[in-house]
Amino acid sequence: MKLFKNNKIDMTTGNLFKKMIIFAFPLMLTNLLQLLYNAADLMVIGQFRSTQAFSAISSTASLINLCVTLFIGLSAGSNVMMARALGSKDEDKCQKVLHTSLIVAFIAGIVIGILGFFLARSLLQLMNSPYDVIDMATLYLKIYFIGMPFNLLYNFGSAIMRANGDTTRPLIYLFISGAINVIVNLFLVVVCNMSVEGVAIATILSQAISATLVLSALARYKESWHLSIKSLKFDPSTMKGIILIGLPAGIQGTLFSISNVLIQSSVNSFGSFVMAGNGASNNLEGFVFTVMNSFYHAALSFIGQNIGAKKYKNIKQIYKYSLIYVILFGFTLGSLVYTFNPYLIKLYTSDPDVIALAANRLAIMCVSYFLCGMMDVTVGTLRGMGYSIVPMITSIIGVCGFRVIWVLFIFSQNRNIGLLYASYPISWIFTGIILICCFLVVYKKKFQPLEEKNI
Repeated sequence: MKLFKNNKIDMTTGNLFKKMIIFAFPLMLTNLLQLLYNAADLMVIGQFRSTQAFSAISSTASLINLCVTLFIGLSAGSNVMMARALGSKDEDKCQKVLHTSLIVAFIAGIVIGILGFFLARSLLQLMNSPYDVIDMATLYLKIYFIGMPFNLLYNFGSAIMRANGDTTRPLIYLFISGAINVIVNLFLVVVCNMSVEGVAIATILSQAISATLVLSALARYKESWHLSIKSLKFDPSTMKGIILIGLPAGIQGTLFSISNVLIQSSVNSFGSFVMAGNGASNNLEGFVFTVMNSFYHAALSFIGQNIGAKKYKNIKQIYKYSLIYVILFGFTLGSLVYTFNPYLIKLYTSDPDVIALAANRLAIMCVSYFLCGMMDVTVGTLRGMGYSIVPMITSIIGVCGFRVIWVLFIFSQNRNIGLLYASYPISWIFTGIILICCFLVVYKKKFQPLEEKNI
């Protein structure tokens, strides 16, 4: 049996353990490439411009995530809806999910772009952005938000492609757009002597290219469902399904971002050198997270298709495989980053103070990062099963609420940067245990009886 047919993977039969890694590997490389290109932005600024410019870009990450995660969460709803439609072979539903999703992405991108452009400085002031970086950070954000429609179109379009088992072409498209991003980065910063504005312009150019390539691929799909300008139509019932699954994911992500903004604000209060160290460390951690996050998307798509095909017996198997993969990859990669961090941090900056500050954070975060992966794939599993509100509430209480309490009542009494970072692994443990219990309860009550009927 062929694993692939027209860039697709059959997610309901055969060796699912093997197919999950085949599905996740191109997505893993896609996300790693994305991070490499983002890292290139910081590397170019860190090596050719000031620490303040480096800090300015670093300090915007949590705010950008806050502004886009609500709608990126909705793309998870599109993924699950499309996976179920594919599993049940409902081509009319596939068509409705595709076109409704892209309309939402375009409109949301315009709204977020306008709001972000005009509120950029005010939002940075709320985050206690230091006076020596706020002007550059504001300029970077304003330009970045201009490209937000491209950002969301790419994310929603690639979510649809993942549901279809197509993770290879988004990898190729990102390689093309990312390579252009690096070239334009170097040209604008080194040759044209620009600073943060050059990095931002290169970013939105690459996002426009990646969005165009994904939309073009969807238009060329050979199935009866594919992107068509004539078929662009908003379907209310489909949107309802996307919202029921995706909105809780978006709210959860937004509240995660709020808790991270609170932590970033606390980091900002230590000054630009700590901000730079935090930014370099956070970027390196992202490589570990994005590998594990590939299995979140695998769980989401595989479980969605199996539920659509009424193959409920595969749910526990998919969840077990997801946990095995994130523990293996998370612990191994986290240990490697921790071991080689002195050399890795120097790729971003040569400032010894910034290097030391980044190493302090990595010592706390890297080895424990697999706990975040376990939490993440459990959320993806529950969401693929159609239970999006359960992980939302659990994560809000266990992660967001815990971190807010930690910052306000524990960190405020002892302003130690290491104590601030410790809130991450402790919240992962607490929340992960609750989420695993939620999965066991939901499976036993809802899907185990359905599995027994299908035997």
